[in-house]
Amino acid sequence: MNAHADQQLPHPSPSVSASPSYAADRLARALRTSLTHEDAATRERAGARACQWRDVLSGMAGGTLSIGSRTPVAALPAWVTPEVVTGGFATGSAAAGGPLLPHEKETARRAGVPATRSDLFAHHLTEDGLRDLWSLLDSGHYEVHAPEEAALATVAWLVRAGRFDSAAELVAEIGPFADRLRFAPRPADRPAPGADCMHRRTAGEAAATLARRGPHPQVEAQREALSVWRPFEDELLAHRLAAAGPDAPPPGWRAEGAALLSRYTALAATHTRCTKHRDPKSNAAILRRALREELAGRALAPRLAGLLRVAVSSMVAKRGVPGSPGHARLRRARAEHAALPSHHALAALVLRRIAPLDGERGIPDPEAAVAPVSEREAAETGLPVGAVVPPAVAATVRGALSAPLEVLVERGVVPSAEVLASLVPQLVATVTAERYADGPLRTLMAATYRAFRRRRSLLLLDLQSQVRIGELPWVRAVSGHLGDGAADGEPAREALRRLGELAVCAFPATVLPNPLVRELGELARRAELGAPFVEELAADIFMGTFSPKFLVAARIAADLLEGSLYARYYGIDYAAVRRMAIAQATDGALRGHPARTAPEFAALCARRAGTATQGWSTAANGTVIEQAQILTTHNLATLAARARIAPPPGWARLARDCFEAVCRLLARVEGNPRPMPTIKDAAYAWRQMLFHLSLCEAAEREAALAWMEAEGARRSGHVRTLLAPALAGLRLVADGGSFGADGTADGGRARRLLGWSTARHWMRGSRLPG
Repeated sequence: MNAHADQQLPHPSPSVSASPSYAADRLARALRTSLTHEDAATRERAGARACQWRDVLSGMAGGTLSIGSRTPVAALPAWVTPEVVTGGFATGSAAAGGPLLPHEKETARRAGVPATRSDLFAHHLTEDGLRDLWSLLDSGHYEVHAPEEAALATVAWLVRAGRFDSAAELVAEIGPFADRLRFAPRPADRPAPGADCMHRRTAGEAAATLARRGPHPQVEAQREALSVWRPFEDELLAHRLAAAGPDAPPPGWRAEGAALLSRYTALAATHTRCTKHRDPKSNAAILRRALREELAGRALAPRLAGLLRVAVSSMVAKRGVPGSPGHARLRRARAEHAALPSHHALAALVLRRIAPLDGERGIPDPEAAVAPVSEREAAETGLPVGAVVPPAVAATVRGALSAPLEVLVERGVVPSAEVLASLVPQLVATVTAERYADGPLRTLMAATYRAFRRRRSLLLLDLQSQVRIGELPWVRAVSGHLGDGAADGEPAREALRRLGELAVCAFPATVLPNPLVRELGELARRAELGAPFVEELAADIFMGTFSPKFLVAARIAADLLEGSLYARYYGIDYAAVRRMAIAQATDGALRGHPARTAPEFAALCARRAGTATQGWSTAANGTVIEQAQILTTHNLATLAARARIAPPPGWARLARDCFEAVCRLLARVEGNPRPMPTIKDAAYAWRQMLFHLSLCEAAEREAALAWMEAEGARRSGHVRTLLAPALAGLRLVADGGSFGADGTADGGRARRLLGWSTARHWMRGSRLPG
């Protein structure tokens, strides 16, 4: 839900509001987890979530929270960052509020002022306080976790720049909240890393993961079995075989037997991981029981004697006679296996290696941290020289790689478009801050942007938009201090092209997630491209209306794709879309202000979905939203036509990658009790594939289609069956044909692949035509 909160659409009635039932359900889940989960840390986190959901329900019931508004907390203005939980629900608390943090207490101690937020606020406005803030600004040794933490540093910058009126106005605007919110940055040991030093996880997070890695019970039990109990069982067997001949047991046999039983008692008390030796039916237990009887001077009962014979013959057959060459080889192999270093011991070594690194940064050279054990380390730890760090441990460290974004994608550190979206704000922050003339101000605004992008989206109704960074009072206060080249959008254009190509090449079959769409939109605004980026809408709260930018995006797609394979496959009259977009722009110009909605576009989507006469339902909403995605290409046309992306692998390669993704997804449909999410993802990947194919040259497109048909034919029976109608439909359109009004042709043997359906989806049918 958070990902969709940027673009929630208007409800038909002002009485419609967010239901508390969602919050109540989340509270129940959190309470259940806090009471029943086996992991203590998980129970603790669930308990904290339960408290947050209690606050949500309490605020909704008491009228202090207005869920669905961009100012959900009655006592806080829009620019204050609210604490937000899953679904975009505000809890009533501020992200920059809460108890004083350690650095705040230390500042109060050094300044000799009471440890309260209001006193700290007042101190920062004194000569000494401003001097401290100037020092932080010049060194860059600070962090901004919540956007509010940049406010007082901005005041200090304005004072130093001689903008006393602006500084006073800013203090007056944030002053009423000085007793509740943190407005000063957090001191740090070093400056924030640049945009070319990104990381998904920090060295500190990797270290914490390694520190939690304890001995694996099953592995350690096996190690104990090989190093302790197997050798002891061999001794028992050798002792028994010594008495198996026709003669009486050799001298000392009874004393050796007593010593073995005594040693067993000691071993069992010390080595408790492996418990198989306690099984009374095991061969070793039978040997011990027989030995006890004999040492006690009692004849073996017939049943025990028979069990003893079977146990001895079984052990000899499996392991060989103790002392024989075969048995000796087995013992050596077991000893070598037992001597292998444990994963947790190697994890502890890697933890030692990364401990000196800055826990708040990534790891520049993970390979050095996961190198084999050196001679010096072997002498210090007892680990064998050359021991290799196991893949699971190495993956933890490699996941904290600090490198340019492209390198992180190439090495698999960024496995999805969603993870990519979480890292992009650092890149966009640098581009955005480049507009400012002053170096310390650039650094401060970049830190502000990064913190602002960590602000969780609110659930919004009635076409309200999320708070934009320009609404923050301290950002607004320095908006007049841009450099001479601030109007030059080339850096933003280059960043947009770079990011667009990276996303499309790395994840060609994936719909761009909303957080990434927001960053692309920010870059497009900075570049002044007039390129609208549209979000993915949530079907469960969609009320049938689109904002005007959807129609603008559809016109961009029309200019790029009219008459293409994509347009013919989906039956799009892009000329009509273009006329609709021109009419909307003309109407807005005549009225002197742009429209808030695009009703004609919404009606077109509903007609194409066949839901114009149907009532409200999530499935019906989904079909309408899917048609909007088809008409706009969900940002692909904007990236290609306005951002001018040119994927290095080529459009045909991306189309093949999409087809392979479709095949992987359809392989998960068979036997799936809830297959629709997978079918929808396959349809989205199919749509991306069609877009890529449409930008290929004719010969290249035909070669890609032939490859897809051959590839589909060699897939497993279930996947081949599901693909056949879709491939037949694709070939039909490529050869100049078209679908009927119901999206089928050739008696149902050729079908248009869509993700949403208000009836049973044809891919869920037990039998398909042909």
